[in-house]
Amino acid sequence: SERMKHLVEDLLLLARLDEQRPGRSAPVDLAVLAGDAVHDVRALDAERRVRLIGLAGTGSSGTDGGPQPAPVTGDEDRLRQVVANLLANAVRHTPPGSPIEVAVGTIGSDAGAQAVLEVRDHGAGLTPEQAERVFERFYRGDPSRQRSAAAGAPGGSGLGLSIVDAVVGAHGGAVTVRDTPGGGATFSVSLPAAN
Repeated sequence: SERMKHLVEDLLLLARLDEQRPGRSAPVDLAVLAGDAVHDVRALDAERRVRLIGLAGTGSSGTDGGPQPAPVTGDEDRLRQVVANLLANAVRHTPPGSPIEVAVGTIGSDAGAQAVLEVRDHGAGLTPEQAERVFERFYRGDPSRQRSAAAGAPGGSGLGLSIVDAVVGAHGGAVTVRDTPGGGATFSVSLPAAN
């Protein structure tokens, strides 16, 4: 019943986003959301190395200068869900103990500036077909794979990344996926930066 409840909530959210209903709009800093999400993952998986870094950071040098403010205007709850879904996906689809970096900052200047948040994992990565379809509703890269019920995580519905795509799109942004140098997947969210 708990899984069905979450599935219905996710479907209702997607339906609202499809109807382009206006959401809440307030100043939000993606760096703050990223910091909160990293803290949550560390609390849930103490063995996993999760770092909050700047966009120029590679995740290994530690000389990236740290995350920079990335102000946007949007619905804080929905944007928190974006970050949480991306991190949950990285944790779920990488080996235990595999490092994850969350990079955040702003690129560009003035009217064309973009606030960017990236979740970089070091797992197996995605095949070209998976990368092409990963944001589709109900798509799962390996339908036979189920998360362990013993670990308290029932099988996924394949809606997490489609929710990310829909929420980011509703905020006038885009989400993409590319290979992480050295192996893995990097999900990049780009939103119009607030002035």
